[in-house]
Amino acid sequence: MNQGTRAAWLVLEEGSAFRGRAVGAEGEAFGEAVFNTSMTGYQEVLTDPSYKGQVVCMTYPHIGNYGVNEEDVESRHPWVEGFIIRELSPIASNFRAAEPLEAYLKRHRIIAIDRVDTRALTLLLRRHGSMKCGISTTEQDPERLLQRVQHSPDIVGRDLVKEVTCETPYEWPIRQHAECGMRNAELKLSTPHSPLPTPHLHVVVLDFGVKYNILRRLSALGCRVTVVPAATPAGEVLARHPDGVVLSNGPGDPAAVTYAIETIRELMGRVPMLGICLGHQLLGHAYGGDTFKLKFGHHGANHPVQDLATGKVEITTQNHNFAVRMESIPGQQAQVTHQNLNDSTVEGMRHTELPILSLQYHPEAAPGPHDAQAFFQRFLDLIEGVHA
Repeated sequence: MNQGTRAAWLVLEEGSAFRGRAVGAEGEAFGEAVFNTSMTGYQEVLTDPSYKGQVVCMTYPHIGNYGVNEEDVESRHPWVEGFIIRELSPIASNFRAAEPLEAYLKRHRIIAIDRVDTRALTLLLRRHGSMKCGISTTEQDPERLLQRVQHSPDIVGRDLVKEVTCETPYEWPIRQHAECGMRNAELKLSTPHSPLPTPHLHVVVLDFGVKYNILRRLSALGCRVTVVPAATPAGEVLARHPDGVVLSNGPGDPAAVTYAIETIRELMGRVPMLGICLGHQLLGHAYGGDTFKLKFGHHGANHPVQDLATGKVEITTQNHNFAVRMESIPGQQAQVTHQNLNDSTVEGMRHTELPILSLQYHPEAAPGPHDAQAFFQRFLDLIEGVHA
């Protein structure tokens, strides 16, 4: 390390250690190490609440080249426990850039490390699976850091939703609401300067760690959007007279979010629902099934998924470590609608009798391709059909 450069260590629970350069806040961070294959969109990754409890390694080698801005946030602040990159760009060059990535990481107290061989790290995670890790800018003995990593909490069995959900209900667009991380976050639409349509449907979103672009997409399609905390009882949701309910994305083990599973069961048959990512997994539990932990999860913006009804293949954005075990769902309640073409896991379901749809991937695509955004309109068509 050059004089003035801060050293940092990354240690995995199986004993591998990487020495690099500290490029974020001072201190230590512990979490589950996962890799994300997106080439861009690091700010959306940092602010995705689904990454609570995780230390994210970006496989693309050059990160930070376009800085950070006021529009690309996906929640009120970053949630990753730590950030791992190959090389932090010394220059942030973009007309929207408000500050360099390193300044943003320090401002939000995110522990980060670069000059790490992210190819070697990714191969380790693919071989051994996602595992606990730690990053430290203060501990220079990797053996002592390893001991703390091995005693750090596991993701399995932890309810992380309660740590990321909103505290009080709010309406979207939120403008000056305290839940908004940056003042322009609600303005990032597919056509940024077009006026929003007059709302004609009321959608309530159960916030398990919702990304702002889900709310943007619903609003852009003419929905009045109300966001409520994850522990909101079914009776309070229904008292808002929603035309439909969205079960949002979120972090952690779905089996641990028992209160949400019970709420979903009480809502079934009373209102149309759409589950996204964690919301999809929670529906699997509400149907009487279970979920299992993937070896190293799906994290990135290049995952191929096939719509089994049309045969169409979409390139999708994904961020999850658990998946629905379809054969565990009793009876013929649910049917697979979408399948992952990399590992054949379930990427979408529909209830065979009730107006309920769900997707494992992120149709709001932030970051990522827009192939799947039309699914929001499919959900609104389902609502219109129920109320026709």
